Formats: sequence, structure tokens, C-alpha cells
Amino acid sequence: MDLNNLNNSNKPAVASSTITRDLRELDTQTDNIYESLVIMSKRANQISNNIKDELHQKLSEFASSNDNLEEVFENREQIEISKHYERLPKPTLVSIQEFLDDKIYYRNPQKEQ
Repeated sequence: MDLNNLNNSNKPAVASSTITRDLRELDTQTDNIYESLVIMSKRANQISNNIKDELHQKLSEFASSNDNLEEVFENREQIEISKHYERLPKPTLVSIQEFLDDKIYYRNPQKEQ
């Protein structure tokens, strides 16, 4: 399955707490709950990898070849960046919301044949 986010610049409003979902909502687009779950899980992996790469890129700016323990613990900017990423919604919640809002492009080559 190929997955791409249709609208990467608009971040959906994602609930920060747990929501009980009606499973019948999740299979309306694909007519198969398992296919819907696979689509959402693959999108969540994409989001997670993007966030991870972005975080590592930002934190690599602070890395130096001769860090000592005192410098590592005193870097407030690095701590603030880490806290920011910890407060972001979980990738699974984002992917579910994108799926429900029809913001995920997906295709199943087996169905196309």
C-alpha cells in the first residue's frame, strides 16, 4: 500500500486524551476494518519517523565532539526542544484523525486489478 499525506501543512486538531471510537466509523472508507487499521498504522509509522528525524536533526545542532557532563545537563535550549516534542500528540492519534478526515491517500493494488 502506498500512503501519502494529502495536506502536510495543515495539522489536524487531535484530541490529547483517549477517545472511545466506534469501529463502524473506521471501516466506512475501505469496507474492511483490518485494512483501515493497516492504513492508519502505516501512516502513524510515517509520522513517527518524520518526528524522530526532525528531533534528531534539531538535537544534532547541539552536539559537539568534546561534550562533558556539565555541558549536557546545562543546555536549556536542548531541554526545551525535547519537552516540545514530548508534548506533541501521539502519531497514532494523528493518523486516526487524518484517516477520519479523509486526509490520507491510500491505494490497494490488489483491489485495482
